[in-house]
Amino acid sequence: MLIAVLVFILGSCIAVVLLRDYQSTKTDGYQAAKRYPGGRMIPVFGNLFELLFKNPVQTFTYARENAARFRASYRQWIDGKVILNIIRIKEAEKILSSTQHTRKSILYKFLHPLMGDGLLCSKGLKWQQRRRILTPAFHFNILPKFLTIFQEESEKLVKQLGGLADGVQEIVLQSIVTSFALHTICETAMGVKLDAYNEADEYKKKVYEVGEMLVHRTMSPWLYNDRVYRLLGYEGPLAESLKPIHHFTRSIIQQRRQNFQALQQADSQSEENMYFGSKQRYAMLDTLLSAEAKQQIDEDGIREEVDTFMFEGHDTTAAAIMFTIVLLAIEQEAQDRCYKEINELLEQNSASSDPVRLSVQDYQNLPYLERVIKESLRLYPPVAFISRATTGELVVDGTTFPHNTITHIHIYDLHRDPEQFPDPERFDPDRFLPEVAEKRNPYAYVPFSAGPRNCIGQKFALLEIKTVLVALLLSFRLVPVTRREEIVFMADLVLRAKTPLKVRLQRR
Repeated sequence: MLIAVLVFILGSCIAVVLLRDYQSTKTDGYQAAKRYPGGRMIPVFGNLFELLFKNPVQTFTYARENAARFRASYRQWIDGKVILNIIRIKEAEKILSSTQHTRKSILYKFLHPLMGDGLLCSKGLKWQQRRRILTPAFHFNILPKFLTIFQEESEKLVKQLGGLADGVQEIVLQSIVTSFALHTICETAMGVKLDAYNEADEYKKKVYEVGEMLVHRTMSPWLYNDRVYRLLGYEGPLAESLKPIHHFTRSIIQQRRQNFQALQQADSQSEENMYFGSKQRYAMLDTLLSAEAKQQIDEDGIREEVDTFMFEGHDTTAAAIMFTIVLLAIEQEAQDRCYKEINELLEQNSASSDPVRLSVQDYQNLPYLERVIKESLRLYPPVAFISRATTGELVVDGTTFPHNTITHIHIYDLHRDPEQFPDPERFDPDRFLPEVAEKRNPYAYVPFSAGPRNCIGQKFALLEIKTVLVALLLSFRLVPVTRREEIVFMADLVLRAKTPLKVRLQRR
Protein backbone atom coordinates (compact mmCIF):
# COMPACT_ATOMS: atom_id res chain seq x y z
CA MET A 1 0.00 0.00 0.00
CA LEU A 2 2.76 2.42 0.98
CA ILE A 3 4.64 1.63 -2.22
CA ALA A 4 1.49 2.30 -4.25
CA VAL A 5 1.02 5.68 -2.54
CA LEU A 6 4.65 6.64 -3.14
CA VAL A 7 4.39 5.59 -6.79
CA PHE A 8 1.20 7.65 -7.14
CA ILE A 9 2.84 10.72 -5.57
CA LEU A 10 5.95 10.32 -7.70
CA GLY A 11 3.87 9.84 -10.82
CA SER A 12 1.77 12.89 -10.00
CA CYS A 13 4.92 15.01 -9.51
CA ILE A 14 6.34 13.82 -12.82
CA ALA A 15 3.03 14.54 -14.55
CA VAL A 16 2.95 18.08 -13.12
CA VAL A 17 6.54 18.72 -14.22
CA LEU A 18 5.88 17.38 -17.73
CA LEU A 19 2.69 19.44 -18.01
CA ARG A 20 4.50 22.56 -16.88
CA ASP A 21 7.28 21.88 -19.36
CA TYR A 22 4.77 21.34 -22.16
CA GLN A 23 3.01 24.60 -21.32
CA SER A 24 6.33 26.46 -21.28
CA THR A 25 7.08 25.27 -24.82
CA LYS A 26 4.05 27.22 -26.01
CA THR A 27 5.32 30.52 -24.63
CA ASP A 28 6.90 33.34 -26.60
CA GLY A 29 10.08 32.90 -24.57
CA TYR A 30 10.50 29.29 -25.70
CA GLN A 31 9.87 30.21 -29.31
CA ALA A 32 12.57 32.88 -29.03
CA ALA A 33 14.94 30.37 -27.41
CA LYS A 34 14.40 27.89 -30.26
CA ARG A 35 15.29 30.48 -32.88
CA TYR A 36 18.32 31.99 -31.14
CA PRO A 37 21.82 30.43 -30.87
CA GLY A 38 22.60 28.58 -27.65
CA GLY A 39 23.35 25.20 -26.12
CA ARG A 40 21.13 22.16 -26.60
CA MET A 41 17.90 22.42 -24.62
CA ILE A 42 17.05 19.20 -22.79
CA PRO A 43 13.33 18.61 -22.14
CA VAL A 44 12.27 19.82 -18.68
CA PHE A 45 15.80 20.89 -17.74
CA GLY A 46 16.73 23.13 -20.66
CA ASN A 47 20.34 24.29 -20.14
CA LEU A 48 20.28 23.75 -16.37
CA PHE A 49 22.84 20.94 -16.36
CA GLU A 50 25.45 23.34 -17.77
CA LEU A 51 25.41 25.17 -14.43
CA LEU A 52 25.41 22.22 -12.04
CA PHE A 53 28.31 21.48 -9.67
CA LYS A 54 30.51 24.38 -10.71
CA ASN A 55 32.75 26.24 -8.25
CA PRO A 56 33.33 30.00 -8.69
CA VAL A 57 36.40 29.47 -10.91
CA GLN A 58 34.54 27.03 -13.16
CA THR A 59 31.57 29.39 -13.29
CA PHE A 60 33.76 32.24 -14.56
CA THR A 61 35.40 29.93 -17.09
CA TYR A 62 32.02 28.62 -18.26
CA ALA A 63 30.94 32.11 -19.31
CA ARG A 64 34.21 32.71 -21.17
CA GLU A 65 33.92 29.33 -22.92
CA ASN A 66 30.42 30.19 -24.10
CA ALA A 67 31.64 33.51 -25.49
CA ALA A 68 34.38 31.71 -27.41
CA ARG A 69 32.02 28.95 -28.54
CA PHE A 70 29.22 31.11 -29.95
CA ARG A 71 31.28 34.24 -30.82
CA ALA A 72 28.06 36.18 -30.47
CA SER A 73 25.32 36.75 -27.94
CA TYR A 74 23.55 33.52 -27.00
CA ARG A 75 20.57 32.27 -25.03
CA GLN A 76 19.85 29.82 -22.24
CA TRP A 77 16.56 28.17 -21.33
CA ILE A 78 16.23 27.49 -17.59
CA ASP A 79 13.18 26.88 -15.41
CA GLY A 80 10.76 27.80 -18.17
CA LYS A 81 12.43 31.17 -18.86
CA VAL A 82 14.68 32.43 -21.62
CA ILE A 83 17.92 34.21 -20.69
CA LEU A 84 19.75 36.35 -23.24
CA ASN A 85 23.52 36.51 -22.66
CA ILE A 86 24.91 39.60 -24.37
CA ILE A 87 28.54 39.83 -25.48
CA ARG A 88 28.22 42.06 -28.56
CA ILE A 89 27.51 45.73 -29.03
CA LYS A 90 24.35 45.55 -31.14
CA GLU A 91 22.42 43.93 -28.29
CA ALA A 92 24.19 45.77 -25.46
CA GLU A 93 23.34 49.17 -26.92
CA LYS A 94 19.64 48.31 -27.12
CA ILE A 95 19.57 47.58 -23.39
CA LEU A 96 22.00 50.16 -22.01
CA SER A 97 20.79 53.14 -24.03
CA SER A 98 17.12 52.45 -23.36
CA THR A 99 14.98 54.33 -20.86
CA GLN A 100 12.61 51.36 -21.08
CA HIS A 101 14.84 48.42 -20.12
CA THR A 102 16.27 49.87 -16.88
CA ARG A 103 14.92 47.30 -14.39
CA LYS A 104 17.51 45.11 -12.74
CA SER A 105 16.85 41.38 -13.07
CA ILE A 106 15.83 38.94 -10.36
CA LEU A 107 19.52 38.35 -9.57
CA TYR A 108 19.70 41.73 -7.84
CA LYS A 109 16.99 40.60 -5.46
CA PHE A 110 19.61 38.32 -3.96
CA LEU A 111 21.71 41.39 -3.08
CA HIS A 112 18.95 42.82 -0.89
CA PRO A 113 20.18 41.11 2.30
CA LEU A 114 23.56 42.83 1.79
CA MET A 115 22.60 46.31 0.57
CA GLY A 116 18.82 46.55 0.65
CA ASP A 117 16.91 48.32 -2.09
CA GLY A 118 19.50 51.04 -2.60
CA LEU A 119 20.56 52.85 -5.75
CA LEU A 120 22.07 49.73 -7.31
CA CYS A 121 19.00 47.53 -6.93
CA SER A 122 16.02 49.90 -6.83
CA LYS A 123 13.80 50.72 -9.80
CA GLY A 124 11.19 53.16 -11.03
CA LEU A 125 10.30 56.21 -8.97
CA LYS A 126 12.36 55.08 -5.98
CA TRP A 127 15.51 54.82 -8.10
CA GLN A 128 14.82 58.21 -9.73
CA GLN A 129 14.33 59.88 -6.34
CA ARG A 130 17.48 58.36 -4.84
CA ARG A 131 19.50 59.30 -7.92
CA ARG A 132 18.32 62.92 -7.61
CA ILE A 133 19.22 63.00 -3.92
CA LEU A 134 22.69 61.54 -4.41
CA THR A 135 23.82 63.21 -7.65
CA PRO A 136 24.97 66.45 -5.90
CA ALA A 137 27.26 64.42 -3.63
CA PHE A 138 29.31 63.43 -6.69
CA HIS A 139 29.15 66.71 -8.58
CA PHE A 140 32.37 67.79 -10.27
CA ASN A 141 32.67 70.76 -7.90
CA ILE A 142 32.87 68.41 -4.92
CA LEU A 143 35.90 66.54 -6.30
CA PRO A 144 38.51 68.99 -4.89
CA LYS A 145 37.29 68.15 -1.37
CA PHE A 146 37.68 64.46 -2.12
CA LEU A 147 41.09 64.97 -3.72
CA THR A 148 42.74 66.07 -0.48
CA ILE A 149 41.68 62.82 1.16
CA PHE A 150 42.77 60.75 -1.86
CA GLN A 151 46.20 62.34 -1.65
CA GLU A 152 46.53 61.86 2.10
CA GLU A 153 45.55 58.19 1.89
CA SER A 154 47.89 57.68 -1.08
CA GLU A 155 50.79 59.12 0.91
CA LYS A 156 49.98 56.75 3.78
CA LEU A 157 50.02 53.86 1.33
CA VAL A 158 53.40 54.95 -0.03
CA LYS A 159 54.83 55.06 3.50
CA GLN A 160 53.33 51.63 4.27
CA LEU A 161 54.96 50.15 1.18
CA GLY A 162 58.25 51.99 1.65
CA GLY A 163 59.71 49.35 3.93
CA LEU A 164 58.88 46.64 1.37
CA ALA A 165 60.45 48.41 -1.60
CA ASP A 166 63.68 46.43 -1.78
CA GLY A 167 63.10 45.02 -5.26
CA VAL A 168 63.15 41.49 -3.85
CA GLN A 169 60.14 41.04 -1.59
CA GLU A 170 56.92 40.01 -3.31
CA ILE A 171 53.96 42.17 -2.31
CA VAL A 172 50.45 40.71 -2.46
CA LEU A 173 48.16 43.53 -3.52
CA GLN A 174 44.70 42.28 -2.57
CA SER A 175 44.70 43.05 1.15
CA ILE A 176 46.78 46.23 0.95
CA VAL A 177 44.84 47.89 -1.87
CA THR A 178 41.43 46.85 -0.54
CA SER A 179 42.29 48.40 2.83
CA PHE A 180 43.36 51.62 1.08
CA ALA A 181 40.10 51.79 -0.88
CA LEU A 182 38.00 51.10 2.22
CA HIS A 183 39.74 53.86 4.18
CA THR A 184 39.20 56.24 1.27
CA ILE A 185 35.48 55.54 0.79
CA CYS A 186 34.86 55.87 4.52
CA GLU A 187 36.46 59.28 4.77
CA THR A 188 35.21 60.75 1.50
CA ALA A 189 31.71 59.39 1.01
CA MET A 190 30.94 58.68 4.68
CA GLY A 191 32.92 61.45 6.35
CA VAL A 192 34.48 59.26 9.05
CA LYS A 193 37.98 57.94 9.62
CA LEU A 194 38.25 54.18 9.49
CA ASP A 195 41.07 54.15 12.03
CA ALA A 196 38.45 54.67 14.72
CA TYR A 197 36.81 51.32 13.97
CA ASN A 198 38.11 47.95 15.10
CA GLU A 199 35.55 46.16 12.92
CA ALA A 200 37.10 47.12 9.57
CA ASP A 201 39.03 43.86 9.09
CA GLU A 202 35.96 41.82 10.01
CA TYR A 203 33.92 43.85 7.53
CA LYS A 204 36.32 43.04 4.67
CA LYS A 205 36.38 39.34 5.58
CA LYS A 206 32.61 39.05 5.79
CA VAL A 207 32.04 40.97 2.54
CA TYR A 208 34.07 38.29 0.73
CA GLU A 209 32.11 35.51 2.44
CA VAL A 210 28.76 37.08 1.58
CA GLY A 211 29.90 37.66 -2.00
CA GLU A 212 30.62 33.96 -2.43
CA MET A 213 27.23 33.01 -0.96
CA LEU A 214 25.34 35.40 -3.23
CA VAL A 215 27.21 34.31 -6.35
CA HIS A 216 26.47 30.67 -5.50
CA ARG A 217 22.75 31.48 -5.34
CA THR A 218 22.94 33.46 -8.57
CA MET A 219 24.40 30.45 -10.38
CA SER A 220 21.91 28.00 -8.82
CA PRO A 221 18.43 28.54 -10.29
CA TRP A 222 16.99 25.91 -7.96
CA LEU A 223 17.79 28.32 -5.09
CA TYR A 224 15.94 31.30 -6.58
CA ASN A 225 12.82 30.51 -4.56
CA ASP A 226 13.14 32.04 -1.09
CA ARG A 227 11.37 29.12 0.60
CA VAL A 228 13.66 26.55 -1.01
CA TYR A 229 16.71 28.67 -0.12
CA ARG A 230 15.58 28.76 3.52
CA LEU A 231 14.60 25.07 3.73
CA LEU A 232 17.99 23.96 2.38
CA GLY A 233 19.73 25.85 5.20
CA TYR A 234 21.39 28.66 3.26
CA GLU A 235 19.61 31.60 4.88
CA GLY A 236 21.03 31.14 8.40
CA PRO A 237 24.76 31.30 7.52
CA LEU A 238 24.10 34.30 5.26
CA ALA A 239 22.34 36.15 8.07
CA GLU A 240 25.22 35.46 10.46
CA SER A 241 27.80 36.78 8.01
CA LEU A 242 25.71 39.90 7.40
CA LYS A 243 25.53 40.89 11.09
CA PRO A 244 29.04 42.40 11.37
CA ILE A 245 28.64 44.11 7.97
CA HIS A 246 25.46 45.90 8.99
CA HIS A 247 26.81 46.65 12.47
CA PHE A 248 29.80 48.34 10.85
CA THR A 249 27.70 50.53 8.56
CA ARG A 250 25.29 51.42 11.37
CA SER A 251 28.26 52.54 13.45
CA ILE A 252 29.37 54.83 10.64
CA ILE A 253 25.91 56.36 10.30
CA GLN A 254 25.67 56.86 14.06
CA GLN A 255 28.99 58.67 14.27
CA ARG A 256 28.19 60.92 11.33
CA ARG A 257 24.81 61.80 12.82
CA GLN A 258 26.59 63.09 15.90
CA ASN A 259 28.68 65.42 13.76
CA PHE A 260 25.92 66.47 11.40
CA GLN A 261 24.59 69.37 13.48
CA ALA A 262 28.02 70.96 13.63
CA LEU A 263 28.42 70.43 9.90
CA GLN A 264 25.08 72.12 9.25
CA GLN A 265 26.22 75.13 11.24
CA ALA A 266 29.37 75.31 9.16
CA ASP A 267 27.33 75.01 5.99
CA SER A 268 25.07 77.85 7.05
CA GLN A 269 28.09 80.16 6.85
CA SER A 270 29.13 78.95 3.38
CA GLU A 271 27.95 80.19 -0.01
CA GLU A 272 25.04 78.70 -1.90
CA ASN A 273 26.07 76.19 -4.52
CA MET A 274 25.27 77.66 -7.91
CA TYR A 275 25.07 74.26 -9.59
CA PHE A 276 22.52 72.35 -7.57
CA GLY A 277 20.80 74.93 -5.44
CA SER A 278 21.69 73.77 -1.94
CA LYS A 279 24.59 74.00 0.45
CA GLN A 280 27.61 71.93 -0.47
CA ARG A 281 28.04 68.75 1.55
CA TYR A 282 31.34 67.29 2.58
CA ALA A 283 30.30 63.67 2.19
CA MET A 284 27.64 61.56 0.53
CA LEU A 285 26.32 60.59 3.95
CA ASP A 286 25.77 64.26 4.81
CA THR A 287 23.64 64.58 1.67
CA LEU A 288 21.52 61.67 2.86
CA LEU A 289 21.17 63.08 6.37
CA SER A 290 20.14 66.41 4.90
CA ALA A 291 17.53 64.67 2.74
CA GLU A 292 16.27 62.87 5.85
CA ALA A 293 15.76 66.22 7.58
CA LYS A 294 13.57 67.19 4.60
CA GLN A 295 11.68 63.88 4.86
CA GLN A 296 12.92 62.79 1.42
CA ILE A 297 14.42 59.58 2.82
CA ASP A 298 14.04 57.61 6.05
CA GLU A 299 16.56 55.88 8.32
CA ASP A 300 16.22 52.55 6.50
CA GLY A 301 16.83 54.31 3.20
CA ILE A 302 20.04 55.85 4.52
CA ARG A 303 21.23 52.44 5.67
CA GLU A 304 20.47 50.98 2.22
CA GLU A 305 22.54 53.62 0.44
CA VAL A 306 25.43 53.44 2.91
CA ASP A 307 25.57 49.64 2.57
CA THR A 308 25.45 50.02 -1.21
CA PHE A 309 28.20 52.62 -1.44
CA MET A 310 30.41 51.03 1.17
CA PHE A 311 30.52 47.87 -0.92
CA GLU A 312 30.34 49.33 -4.43
CA GLY A 313 32.66 52.21 -3.63
CA HIS A 314 35.58 50.26 -2.23
CA ASP A 315 35.61 46.80 -3.83
CA THR A 316 35.25 47.96 -7.43
CA THR A 317 37.85 50.72 -7.10
CA ALA A 318 40.27 48.36 -5.36
CA ALA A 319 39.96 45.89 -8.25
CA ALA A 320 40.66 48.64 -10.79
CA ILE A 321 43.75 49.81 -8.90
CA MET A 322 45.14 46.29 -8.44
CA PHE A 323 44.83 45.26 -12.07
CA THR A 324 46.29 48.54 -13.30
CA ILE A 325 49.30 48.12 -11.00
CA VAL A 326 49.85 44.58 -12.29
CA LEU A 327 49.61 45.76 -15.91
CA LEU A 328 52.00 48.67 -15.36
CA ALA A 329 54.50 46.30 -13.74
CA ILE A 330 54.33 43.99 -16.76
CA GLU A 331 54.28 46.78 -19.35
CA GLN A 332 57.52 48.55 -18.42
CA GLU A 333 57.48 50.85 -21.44
CA ALA A 334 54.01 52.11 -20.52
CA GLN A 335 55.14 52.57 -16.92
CA ASP A 336 58.14 54.65 -18.01
CA ARG A 337 55.95 56.78 -20.22
CA CYS A 338 53.51 57.42 -17.36
CA TYR A 339 56.37 58.33 -15.03
CA LYS A 340 57.79 60.75 -17.58
CA GLU A 341 54.40 62.38 -18.14
CA ILE A 342 53.88 62.88 -14.40
CA ASN A 343 57.30 64.44 -13.94
CA GLU A 344 56.74 66.79 -16.88
CA LEU A 345 53.47 67.91 -15.34
CA LEU A 346 55.15 68.55 -11.99
CA GLU A 347 57.85 70.62 -13.68
CA GLN A 348 55.34 72.63 -15.70
CA ASN A 349 53.25 73.72 -12.74
CA SER A 350 56.27 74.31 -10.48
CA ALA A 351 55.02 71.76 -7.99
CA SER A 352 58.52 70.39 -7.54
CA SER A 353 58.18 66.66 -6.80
CA ASP A 354 55.22 66.99 -4.45
CA PRO A 355 52.11 65.27 -5.86
CA VAL A 356 50.04 66.61 -2.94
CA ARG A 357 50.02 69.99 -4.68
CA LEU A 358 48.37 68.65 -7.79
CA SER A 359 44.83 69.84 -8.47
CA VAL A 360 41.87 68.05 -10.04
CA GLN A 361 42.71 69.84 -13.29
CA ASP A 362 46.32 68.62 -13.09
CA TYR A 363 45.18 65.01 -12.94
CA GLN A 364 43.09 65.65 -16.04
CA ASN A 365 46.27 66.75 -17.81
CA LEU A 366 47.77 63.25 -17.75
CA PRO A 367 46.34 61.88 -21.01
CA TYR A 368 48.62 58.85 -21.33
CA LEU A 369 48.01 57.72 -17.74
CA GLU A 370 44.29 58.08 -18.37
CA ARG A 371 44.56 55.90 -21.48
CA VAL A 372 46.45 53.27 -19.48
CA ILE A 373 43.69 53.26 -16.87
CA LYS A 374 41.01 52.97 -19.55
CA GLU A 375 42.81 50.06 -21.19
CA SER A 376 43.13 48.36 -17.81
CA LEU A 377 39.40 48.84 -17.23
CA ARG A 378 38.74 47.38 -20.68
CA LEU A 379 40.79 44.25 -20.03
CA TYR A 380 39.71 43.88 -16.40
CA PRO A 381 36.39 45.68 -15.81
CA PRO A 382 35.74 45.64 -12.04
CA VAL A 383 32.05 44.97 -12.70
CA ALA A 384 32.36 42.24 -15.29
CA PHE A 385 28.65 41.40 -15.50
CA ILE A 386 25.34 43.25 -15.13
CA SER A 387 21.80 41.98 -15.55
CA ARG A 388 18.51 43.56 -16.57
CA ALA A 389 14.92 42.46 -17.06
CA THR A 390 13.26 43.77 -20.20
CA THR A 391 10.19 45.96 -19.98
CA GLY A 392 8.25 45.07 -23.07
CA GLU A 393 9.51 43.14 -26.07
CA LEU A 394 13.11 43.18 -27.30
CA VAL A 395 13.82 42.37 -30.96
CA VAL A 396 17.30 40.96 -31.67
CA ASP A 397 18.31 39.70 -35.13
CA GLY A 398 14.69 39.15 -36.05
CA THR A 399 13.97 37.22 -32.85
CA THR A 400 11.43 38.75 -30.47
CA PHE A 401 12.22 38.21 -26.80
CA PRO A 402 9.15 38.73 -24.59
CA HIS A 403 8.57 41.10 -21.69
CA ASN A 404 10.57 40.27 -18.55
CA THR A 405 13.33 38.43 -20.40
CA ILE A 406 16.50 38.29 -18.28
CA THR A 407 19.41 39.85 -20.15
CA HIS A 408 22.94 39.31 -18.84
CA ILE A 409 25.46 41.79 -20.25
CA HIS A 410 28.91 40.21 -19.97
CA ILE A 411 31.09 43.34 -19.94
CA TYR A 412 34.25 41.22 -19.71
CA ASP A 413 33.43 39.68 -23.10
CA LEU A 414 31.89 42.83 -24.58
CA HIS A 415 35.26 44.53 -24.07
CA ARG A 416 36.88 41.73 -26.07
CA ASP A 417 34.77 42.05 -29.20
CA PRO A 418 37.40 41.83 -31.98
CA GLU A 419 35.33 44.05 -34.25
CA GLN A 420 35.52 46.87 -31.72
CA PHE A 421 38.95 46.04 -30.26
CA PRO A 422 41.23 44.24 -32.76
CA ASP A 423 43.57 41.74 -31.10
CA PRO A 424 41.54 42.23 -27.91
CA GLU A 425 43.92 40.56 -25.43
CA ARG A 426 46.78 42.88 -26.37
CA PHE A 427 47.47 45.75 -23.94
CA ASP A 428 47.28 48.93 -26.03
CA PRO A 429 46.43 52.27 -24.36
CA ASP A 430 46.34 53.95 -27.77
CA ARG A 431 42.95 52.32 -28.36
CA PHE A 432 41.74 55.33 -26.37
CA LEU A 433 43.39 58.06 -28.39
CA PRO A 434 40.58 60.54 -29.18
CA GLU A 435 40.79 59.94 -32.93
CA VAL A 436 40.57 56.16 -32.38
CA ALA A 437 37.87 56.15 -29.71
CA GLU A 438 35.54 58.45 -31.64
CA LYS A 439 35.28 55.86 -34.43
CA ARG A 440 34.11 53.21 -31.98
CA ASN A 441 30.54 52.64 -30.85
CA PRO A 442 30.23 54.39 -27.43
CA TYR A 443 28.57 51.29 -25.97
CA ALA A 444 31.53 49.07 -26.82
CA TYR A 445 33.37 50.25 -23.70
CA VAL A 446 31.25 50.40 -20.55
CA PRO A 447 33.33 49.79 -17.39
CA PHE A 448 30.92 52.07 -15.52
CA SER A 449 27.85 50.79 -17.38
CA ALA A 450 26.20 53.39 -19.63
CA GLY A 451 22.95 55.15 -20.34
CA PRO A 452 20.39 56.12 -17.67
CA ARG A 453 21.79 53.68 -15.08
CA ASN A 454 25.46 54.47 -15.45
CA CYS A 455 27.68 54.61 -12.38
CA ILE A 456 27.03 57.76 -10.37
CA GLY A 457 30.55 57.70 -8.90
CA GLN A 458 32.69 57.21 -12.00
CA LYS A 459 34.43 60.62 -11.81
CA PHE A 460 35.08 59.95 -8.13
CA ALA A 461 36.58 56.53 -8.91
CA LEU A 462 38.77 57.72 -11.78
CA LEU A 463 40.24 60.54 -9.71
CA GLU A 464 40.98 58.13 -6.86
CA ILE A 465 42.69 55.69 -9.24
CA LYS A 466 44.80 58.44 -10.82
CA THR A 467 45.79 59.87 -7.46
CA VAL A 468 47.09 56.62 -6.02
CA LEU A 469 48.88 55.64 -9.23
CA VAL A 470 50.67 59.00 -9.42
CA ALA A 471 51.83 58.65 -5.81
CA LEU A 472 53.04 55.07 -6.36
CA LEU A 473 54.81 55.76 -9.66
CA LEU A 474 56.64 58.79 -8.29
CA SER A 475 57.98 56.73 -5.38
CA PHE A 476 58.51 53.26 -6.84
CA ARG A 477 59.27 51.34 -9.98
CA LEU A 478 56.77 48.52 -10.25
CA VAL A 479 58.48 45.21 -11.03
CA PRO A 480 56.40 42.29 -12.37
CA VAL A 481 55.78 39.08 -10.48
CA THR A 482 52.28 37.96 -11.51
CA ARG A 483 51.88 37.52 -15.26
CA ARG A 484 48.55 37.93 -16.99
CA GLU A 485 48.37 34.29 -18.06
CA GLU A 486 48.82 33.20 -14.42
CA ILE A 487 45.72 35.03 -13.15
CA VAL A 488 42.86 32.68 -12.27
CA PHE A 489 39.53 34.49 -12.05
CA MET A 490 36.50 33.48 -10.04
CA ALA A 491 32.86 34.50 -10.36
CA ASP A 492 32.06 37.13 -7.73
CA LEU A 493 30.16 40.38 -7.32
CA VAL A 494 33.23 42.16 -8.71
CA LEU A 495 36.04 40.89 -10.92
CA ARG A 496 38.19 38.93 -8.49
CA ALA A 497 41.35 36.88 -8.88
CA LYS A 498 41.53 33.66 -6.89
CA THR A 499 45.31 33.73 -7.28
CA PRO A 500 47.41 36.37 -5.48
CA LEU A 501 48.21 39.50 -7.48
CA LYS A 502 51.87 40.25 -6.78
CA VAL A 503 54.48 42.89 -7.69
CA ARG A 504 57.87 43.97 -6.42
CA LEU A 505 58.79 47.57 -5.70
CA GLN A 506 62.04 49.42 -6.22
CA ARG A 507 62.54 52.88 -4.76
CA ARG A 508 63.09 55.56 -7.35
